[in-house]
Amino acid sequence: MQKLYLVRHGESEWNNLKRIQGQKDTFLTFKGEKQAEKIANRLVSEEIDIIYSSDLKRANETANIIGEKLNLQVTPSEAFREIKFGSWEGLSTEELTEKNSEEHFIWLNQPHNFKMDGAETLYEVQKRAMNKIDSILKSNPNKNILVVSHGATIKTIILGYVGIDLKYYNRMTLNNTSLSIIEFRDRNNVIKLLNDTCHLEEDKYE
Repeated sequence: MQKLYLVRHGESEWNNLKRIQGQKDTFLTFKGEKQAEKIANRLVSEEIDIIYSSDLKRANETANIIGEKLNLQVTPSEAFREIKFGSWEGLSTEELTEKNSEEHFIWLNQPHNFKMDGAETLYEVQKRAMNKIDSILKSNPNKNILVVSHGATIKTIILGYVGIDLKYYNRMTLNNTSLSIIEFRDRNNVIKLLNDTCHLEEDKYE
């Protein structure tokens, strides 16, 4: 049974500062690097054959830490980048609320209807990400694939492969270095695991 493993990147500098990242290139924090090491240790017991990642640093760094542990090369791809937020990128959450209250309200409450000049829609993100995964799966039958990407992108992938409308996008959350797994079964696709962070449990005591 073929599986798709989806990992969100570790904590980044702008995650820590609560700034909108989108496709801005930010690095992992020290905590993010440690989170990546922990998910890497978690994945040793899984049968992963191929690793892809977003080409943005925070995701690619996370993927390379995993790849080193699993002795697998990482292939970066623009297709797995985070949603492009245009003029929002770099703003703090407070600034976003003050300057873009109407668009922000739509993003929080009806994200599938979000449309702004210079930004991507969720449908555009889902299309580019799933087209790439479809191509990878077709070229690698019976291989298990790991994709290290970003919160919004991973959520659109999960919803797409199990046939759930993007209007339910905001009913899901994904933590840094969370693991989600989709199984491709004969009759349908199944979410085997969602937003699992058991490998980070010790953080509570650090």
